[in-house]
This record gives sequence, structure tokens and C-alpha cells, in this order.
Amino acid sequence: MRHNKKKGLKLGTDAAHTRAMKKSLAKALFENDRIKTTETRAKALRSYVEPIITWAKKGDLHSRRLAIAKLGDKNLVAELFDKAAQGMWADRNGGYTRIMKLGPRKGDNAPMVIMEIVSEPVVKKAPKAAPAKKAAPAKVEKVEEAPVEEPATEEATETEATAE
Repeated sequence: MRHNKKKGLKLGTDAAHTRAMKKSLAKALFENDRIKTTETRAKALRSYVEPIITWAKKGDLHSRRLAIAKLGDKNLVAELFDKAAQGMWADRNGGYTRIMKLGPRKGDNAPMVIMEIVSEPVVKKAPKAAPAKKAAPAKVEKVEEAPVEEPATEEATETEATAE
């Protein structure tokens, strides 16, 4: 039995500091639409930010209160819910953030990334043409076919003309 199993990455700190760090990074991401951070922090932040955007798409009072509790800034939540109401993510069912790798940081070689909120509309992929299924050959009674005469070729007609 694993009673006190905590969810999410610890990020090298205690739980309170991890929670505060995610809250701060999420605020910065929503205010600036793009932040530069380490890869592990960005991956941990993704699971913190995406439910907030889903709540914003829902737009009801309960979702707004949940988002305020998670971010702690009413004005930022109001701005976020306005963007969602205008249809910023209307056609997108998840995947609201993008992580682009930059390379290692100079001081400690930590892998750095840029995390941004995806704002462009979803481009649907063209459906692949399904391969035509081969129909089972129908059982047909054999019908005798009349022999088909092949059309005469030029060489055949020339040889017949010279033979006469």
C-alpha cells in the first residue's frame, strides 16, 4: 500500500515551494504567452496549465472559481476567460501549450525550453484514402464464351496479300 503517494514531479523542492513555483510560472505564461524555463519545469507546468484553459473554455462560474483558486489572480482569470469566450481554443481539444527545445543552459547544462500557449487554429489532416477492400468473388455459373477473333495486324494483312 502506498498511502502518501503524491502526484506530479517534486522539482527538487518541498511541496509548498513546488506549488508556488507552478503558480508563478503559470501566471507568467498567461501574462506573456511565452516563457523560457527548464524542460522538467515546463513538462510539470503543462499538467497545471491545461486544465485551467479547459475550465476557461467551459466558462461557468464554478470553473472560474476553480481557476481563481489555482492562479490567485482574478484579473488574469477574467482575461483568460475572455480569450476563451472569443473562441481562441474553440476548435482545439487539448494540447494548448507547445514546448520547443533550445539546448543546454551555459552554467549548469540544464536543458532549456520555450513554453508557449498555442493560439493558431487547428489544421485538420486530410483523411487517408482507405484501401479498397477486395470483394469476395461472387459465385457465378460458368457461361461458355464465343471465341473472340483477334483483329488483324498490318503484318498479317501484308503476308496474306503477298500470298495471293
